[in-house]
Amino acid sequence: MPLRTLETWPHGAIMLDAQHTRFALWAPDAFYVSVELEHGKSIAMLPQADGWFETEIACPAGTRYRFNIDGEMDVPDPASRAQAADVHGWSVVFDSLAYQWRHSTWQGRPWHEAVIYELHVGAMGGYAAIETHLPRLAELGVTAIELMPLAQFPGDRNWGYDGVLPYAPQASYGTPEQLKHLIDSAHEHGLAVILDVVYNHFGPDGNYLGQYAKGFFQEDVHTPWGAGIDFNRREVRDFFLDNALMWLLEYRFDGLRLDAVHAIDNPDFLKELAHRVREQVDTGRHVWLMLENELNQASLLQQDFDAQWNDDFHNVLHVLLTGETDAYYSDFAKEPTAKLARCLGEGFIYQGHTTRHGHERGEPSGHLPPSAFVAFLQNHDQIGNRALGERLHQLCSPQALRAATALLLLSPMIPLMFMGDESNASEPFLFFTDHHGELAEAVREGRRNEFKDFAAFQDPERRERIPDPNALPTFLQTTPNFDDNEHTQLYRQLLSLRHRHIVPHLPGSMALGAEVLAEGAVSARWRLGDGSLLQIDLNLSATPLDQPATAPVLFETPASTGAHLPPHSARVTLSPVGEHP
Repeated sequence: MPLRTLETWPHGAIMLDAQHTRFALWAPDAFYVSVELEHGKSIAMLPQADGWFETEIACPAGTRYRFNIDGEMDVPDPASRAQAADVHGWSVVFDSLAYQWRHSTWQGRPWHEAVIYELHVGAMGGYAAIETHLPRLAELGVTAIELMPLAQFPGDRNWGYDGVLPYAPQASYGTPEQLKHLIDSAHEHGLAVILDVVYNHFGPDGNYLGQYAKGFFQEDVHTPWGAGIDFNRREVRDFFLDNALMWLLEYRFDGLRLDAVHAIDNPDFLKELAHRVREQVDTGRHVWLMLENELNQASLLQQDFDAQWNDDFHNVLHVLLTGETDAYYSDFAKEPTAKLARCLGEGFIYQGHTTRHGHERGEPSGHLPPSAFVAFLQNHDQIGNRALGERLHQLCSPQALRAATALLLLSPMIPLMFMGDESNASEPFLFFTDHHGELAEAVREGRRNEFKDFAAFQDPERRERIPDPNALPTFLQTTPNFDDNEHTQLYRQLLSLRHRHIVPHLPGSMALGAEVLAEGAVSARWRLGDGSLLQIDLNLSATPLDQPATAPVLFETPASTGAHLPPHSARVTLSPVGEHP
């Protein structure tokens, strides 16, 4: 397939020059389509083959428009590059090439250098406000920020997974130019920028595609959000492939995290996306592709994608740290220490093993490098999908959390933290939306019913106390406090050690296995690319263990563990090349 350029992208409004714009809409169920301009002008679009309608109009950037279907229904452009306000309103012609990049020679960073900081743009005040945090994050040791989804959603506040216009950055966060300026400024500080994209569904409010392009969906394929998207259709595939390329080429994002790809019933689409990205990106530029995938498909990580978010790592550590075994944590309640050892030694815990639902999950992953797994103690899901949004430091002992943090930041897996982790922020991260009417009521009740399986919320009266996602105070509680404190110093220390002693030698690393020392305690070993040996001994139990260090100690908590591994402790040793068994 030839390289895609602005002139050859089929969907949406593409400026041909300063005064002329081409409009294209795939509407196979429509008989007549027109472009309606805000000042009242209506221009008929010419029908083309395969359900397309197109026209060229003399109109500059900033022109507000929408499409009319069969003279009966006005709809926004599904490939709108910008919205004037909400998802139901006017789309705006946008000049994708107008922004003047200050750091146009930026080529990204190699994947093995990634230390990822996930954040919610709205909770941190918008695109411009995030720029004020960039120096702090770079100094901490972060090398990449990851933005939760930006696709335009209904209302002013949302996690982002209810987006319905994938090409339009959320207007309440700022303008597309401000988003580009944020990315430009991040590059100035040496920070890569990743975007979380949602290609598995559209949100429940503002998606009009099914009314004029029913073929966009497969009614016989069901997902948690409704009918599945039909990725067998070329027009549908290109809609999302071009979206991925837009973020990477026009906005200069350094990577994408694909949300919940287990809900995409078409593995070929994922491979085509990876191939198209590698094909279109300039030689020498580092672009990262990550997956969220409950299926633990190690085969996708062999050459197509750089890594997968490793929920197994989080879930088993959460059980060991908190003792919680409700709902999906029950899959990690039996022999959690052995499961942690498998995770550290082989990547995934579930590699064809049977879950609580009786389903086999996962593929063998022990052959993959440690950097194929993104590890985390918290993320937006694991905090926000708690009924009250509590953070991990409010659920376990501080000593155990320090030990787990050492494992996270000094293992060869790629570490990810969520905004506020570095300061043990006390503010919750709650689920929030901005729906209205019947949909708001359905979301509110649906949210509360999600927690029937949790022992603490089996009482209906307790479920009534779960914060209303649509209430403004629910959103206002989510901005974390970033005051520098003892936990921040721990992050700074550990990340400094990572960048000095581990990151330079991560290429070529391999896991050598992990063993159970006792209940709640494991020892894991990795051979780094230069031949040195990294070992992490972790004791999350309340019982001390005889476990002397056999190599120079890189870090330990508590300090001076000596020949013992105290309760709630971690020791990291690094043997120089040729000085280990």
